[in-house]
Amino acid sequence: MNLEIAAWQRQRSRVVADCRIFTVNESTSLSPITRQAHQFYFLDTADWVNVVPITADNEVVLVRQFRHGSERITLEIPGGMVDPGEQPVVAAARECLEETGYVVGELISLGCLNPNPAIFKNRLHTWLAPIVHSGSVIDNQSTEHTEVQLVPLAQIPELLLSGEIDHALVVATLWRALHHLGA
Repeated sequence: MNLEIAAWQRQRSRVVADCRIFTVNESTSLSPITRQAHQFYFLDTADWVNVVPITADNEVVLVRQFRHGSERITLEIPGGMVDPGEQPVVAAARECLEETGYVVGELISLGCLNPNPAIFKNRLHTWLAPIVHSGSVIDNQSTEHTEVQLVPLAQIPELLLSGEIDHALVVATLWRALHHLGA
């Protein structure tokens, strides 16, 4: 049996909960096959950025931080939300500076990803910053505390494969960066 995949038609959508950095939405959509209505839930939030900053010594600038969802300290690359009216490239440079104190020279796009198209509407913009230098102190906000860890680029695949770096969006961005660099 060969079915053609077709888009569902959204009839309506409403915000169920406003959780400051995202909203939970309920939608009613019609099946393209049965024409029956079904309820779905999705999260709406700003686009995100991830950036892979590399120093002149060929070290990746990583951050350790506590994550409330997993309730543990993770090892990640800098990243965060794109502010309203902000371009993703500007957000990438800003997030790198805020979380690490490193200033970005050049940013190379590694493309966009769907964080999880089953429940998220937004996009993740991924960047490589092949030339960064230490420029200021970390600008941690009241709920975000990061600690910088410099890791030789050659050690990144091992950290990915061992699970030391396990944030799926960070992993995807780092593999894209490694591919781009031919590492």
